[in-house]
Amino acid sequence: MAQIGTDRGKAKEFLEAGNVVGIPTETVYGLAGNALNTDAVLRIFQVKNRPSFDPLIVHTDSISKLSRFVTDIPALAQKLAEAFWPGPLTLLLPKQSLIPDLVTSGLSTVAVRIPNHPLTLDLLRSLDFPLAAPSANPFGYISPTTAQHVADQLGDQVPYILDGGPAGVGIESTIIGFEENIPTVFRLGGMALDQIEAVIGSVSVRTHSTSNPQAPGMLSSHYAPRKPLILLAPGTSPQPGERVGALAFREPFGGIQARNQRVLSSTGDLNEAAKNLFAYLRELDTLAIDVIYAEPLPNAGLGWAMNDRLRRASVPATTATPFQ
Repeated sequence: MAQIGTDRGKAKEFLEAGNVVGIPTETVYGLAGNALNTDAVLRIFQVKNRPSFDPLIVHTDSISKLSRFVTDIPALAQKLAEAFWPGPLTLLLPKQSLIPDLVTSGLSTVAVRIPNHPLTLDLLRSLDFPLAAPSANPFGYISPTTAQHVADQLGDQVPYILDGGPAGVGIESTIIGFEENIPTVFRLGGMALDQIEAVIGSVSVRTHSTSNPQAPGMLSSHYAPRKPLILLAPGTSPQPGERVGALAFREPFGGIQARNQRVLSSTGDLNEAAKNLFAYLRELDTLAIDVIYAEPLPNAGLGWAMNDRLRRASVPATTATPFQ
């Protein structure tokens, strides 16, 4: 089993030796390796069982270092970086040849961000290289929001997990690129669209790709529990039953045992709901149930990103009944 601790120096030693480690960020926990070392990057893909056509995000600690990894920073990208970094925003930019093609899945662009977590920022400052770090979970499964989640999922495949406490945001970063200087969101995430548009104006949204994605997290099926998850249509409720689980937004459903339900935010706080989303899906996945029903979130703020995750994690819905 992986060792869990708060020793940044130990994490640094493993990374400098070409190993992978679990790291905390404000979004979810990452599986990190030296982004400039193809062997370390390959190990990330192997541990996650991640297809090589799904690119990785490169993490650094300052805007001033970007020129080492990218050839151009459009003016709108610069504005976003200055407004939101460190934070849950990833920029898709033309890459320098220094970045291995394995990191970008052969694409000419690289996804980069500065995570907003003090422990990981300190770690990044201590290193001579950036970190490639997708979420620290088996490919396609629920992303981890605690160090223990990483240990439970990846076990002894990771020698060390840096424990920075529960993730503060709880869903992955928003990814935005600039094709022909048009800002385009490739993945909805922890930075709400209205915050982005307040800085650079309107953006287009293109988030799904069934193969050869242009950015991390674009595959149409992802973030899924082992139990089948059914995303309810608005105004419907789950079919009752003893072996039915439910993920509700503000209030539990009738006809389902309380122990088989999780409420994301009793006050309707979308930020609290986002923080709880993956952890509650993970808890429901461990229960003695046959199916999980999930209530859609309001399409506002982080609700867009949470609904995106639930759609990708879900199977086609069966018949559901109107709210009683």
